[in-house]
Amino acid sequence: MSEENTSQAPQSTEEELIAVRREKLEKLKELGIDPYGAHFKTTITPGELKADFSDDKTVIIAGRLLAIRDMGKSVFATLGDAHGRIQIYLNKKELTELEWSAYKLLDMGDWVGISGMTFTTGKGEPSVKATSLTVLSKALRPMPDKWHGLSDRETKYRKRHLDLMSNQSSADLFIMRSQIVAEIRSFLHERSYIEVETPMLHDVAGGAAAKPFETHHNALSMDLTMRIAPELHLKRLLVGGLTKVFELNRNFRNEGISRRHNPEFTMLEAYQAYGDFEIMADLVEEMVCHLAEKFFGTLEIEHKDENGEHLRTLNLNRPWKRAPYQDLIKEAAGSDWFDLSPDERRAKAKSEFKLEIHDHLEDYEVSQQVFEKLIEEHTFDPCFVTHVDSKLIPLAKENVENPAVIDVYELIINGQEISPGYSELNDPDTQRRRLHEQSGGEAQAIDEDFVEALEHGMPPAGGIGIGIDRLIMLLTGAPTIRDVVLFPQLKRKD
Repeated sequence: MSEENTSQAPQSTEEELIAVRREKLEKLKELGIDPYGAHFKTTITPGELKADFSDDKTVIIAGRLLAIRDMGKSVFATLGDAHGRIQIYLNKKELTELEWSAYKLLDMGDWVGISGMTFTTGKGEPSVKATSLTVLSKALRPMPDKWHGLSDRETKYRKRHLDLMSNQSSADLFIMRSQIVAEIRSFLHERSYIEVETPMLHDVAGGAAAKPFETHHNALSMDLTMRIAPELHLKRLLVGGLTKVFELNRNFRNEGISRRHNPEFTMLEAYQAYGDFEIMADLVEEMVCHLAEKFFGTLEIEHKDENGEHLRTLNLNRPWKRAPYQDLIKEAAGSDWFDLSPDERRAKAKSEFKLEIHDHLEDYEVSQQVFEKLIEEHTFDPCFVTHVDSKLIPLAKENVENPAVIDVYELIINGQEISPGYSELNDPDTQRRRLHEQSGGEAQAIDEDFVEALEHGMPPAGGIGIGIDRLIMLLTGAPTIRDVVLFPQLKRKD
């Protein structure tokens, strides 16, 4: 009988429970049963069977024992995995003596295979009456508390396997994440984009202003960095004649960790020849709304706080707001903001808005601080912020009418940037100058291979980036990035 069904179990320590399970492990071996069975061919999963159930059907299923209700010579149990579960019924008369002996050595958390016939109980519960039982894996450690699941957040993140086995809502979220990513691929394929792969190891960190992780390749005797963005390689493909490309990739940035930041994260980047930032904004708006409607059936997404209390409802109904960067800053900081001197702007940001303005910040960075704190953090419904300062993004085209700004958007939803999009800079001379300025005059920090590629001619193009982790947070209402990343980076435990 399962130790979880004994009256002593609640008082037993984990070490004692493990010892009991190890005794059962040895008894299974003594019976000639492999406690870590071999190949087991199933006909259907527990979740599929429950979703499309009918009586009198012969099935072969497998899963983890999630609950056991032992009544002596008959047993009701729950068998399942992250995708679903179903009730099984075991009766001593229906199993061989060896199989029944094996059952008596099972516990919650063990994996078993069942052959049997479907039926519906008198209480209307879809079930499988077992005619054979196969031990597939003996769990030596007990599952988390079966009534309360795994509630400690740090343990959920450090031991995701326990979270998935005990919290169905977590399993559902990660299954949906996979489905959303697959749908993004389908969405782009239908619009003639092709998926490509570019290197994760770079000899020059480029495509974003971020601190990279550094490594060394022994055979080549050269220092390399982990990719901070795939942008420069993807644009080379436009030079080569691929007109619509995208990559779903892992990026790595050696920067802070917060509820919105993880040092490695998933990013979608896509580029379309002959496009511009407005065409790409249309694409993103259509994509996000398509995903919301397909997976949630609504464009109004409820967000809750970490305690499960209602926080706000995001309204994704189209068309989404589009507003110039400078206009938004004037609304928040005063219509005369850009008429002030740099020193006056710095003083006002400190005294009136209580912002931390360090001495090393450039004037345009002071305005960016105002934007981030007074506008971005308080923008919840979608807003495409357009035409930002040209110094902020060196890879985008300057606006023809006002060269001080560039033709870009930054999509803000739920108080954070979800997606940037550019009219891509394809003038190699201007690009070299911009990169040189961004690097502070360090020639070795410029990706000359990329600039040389531009000299072969890159067509006008639009490009986008979408942080997939943040997009999943947006769509599911998850309060922190750690809830949507299977294995978030955590500080090592002492």
